[in-house]
Amino acid sequence: MLILLPPSEGKTAPRRGKPLDLSALGSPVLTETRERVVDAVVDLAARPDAADLLGLGGTQADLVDLDARLRTSPTTRGDRVYTGVLYDALGFDTLSAAAKRRASTRVAITSSVFGLVRPGDRIPSYRLSGDVSLPGLGPVAGIWREVLGDAVEEAVGSGLLVDLRSTMYAAFWRPPAEMAQRVATVRVLHEADGVRKVVSHFNKATKGRIVRAVLEDGGNPRTPAALARLLTDLGWTVEVGAPTSRGTQLDVVVGEV
Repeated sequence: MLILLPPSEGKTAPRRGKPLDLSALGSPVLTETRERVVDAVVDLAARPDAADLLGLGGTQADLVDLDARLRTSPTTRGDRVYTGVLYDALGFDTLSAAAKRRASTRVAITSSVFGLVRPGDRIPSYRLSGDVSLPGLGPVAGIWREVLGDAVEEAVGSGLLVDLRSTMYAAFWRPPAEMAQRVATVRVLHEADGVRKVVSHFNKATKGRIVRAVLEDGGNPRTPAALARLLTDLGWTVEVGAPTSRGTQLDVVVGEV
């Protein structure tokens, strides 16, 4: 099983650590593209219009500086860099030893700079949204769409892909139809007074808690239906959608976060 997560906009910048070594990251099939993207981001950060190109406000010059120092800034484990609602709920640091071992092989984070990041990959903090267009390379999503499939398919093998990416990062790569029977997506619906809505906070927090629970449980479902049964056993209300050429959507219905 491979659980594919979105990145977080907010990140924790390491204060100490070795500089970036792209050759040491997982999914070496992505190394060449990573080199090109890192060079392009560093070059972009040196431009006077960098903040505008990165979609940043005038008070966010520190984030431009992060990108300028991508190759020289300290690095740390990816599971310590990404923050925010989903990652707070997942709580990598407080997983049991067994769950941390599972996370190292069963979790990958989509990244605009690195394509895929494993929890143990050492990376610096950066700021590059998935909707940015890099001068000389083009839209970030298009850059990764050409190569990310090989990395994801290698990582998931013959197992189940649990795709928890947000819409922006799902555009980086979409599973081919031949994988559909072992692709599960999850939508979180908040139900109140008989009305169901998709609410960002509930969506992110619940997805984080789902990942944590699955890692702690240790189960390794191989189909969307098996994942739905596992989540039901773990206490969630799950409704299974009809299979499509993109996979099967599981709706997790929550009343409170």
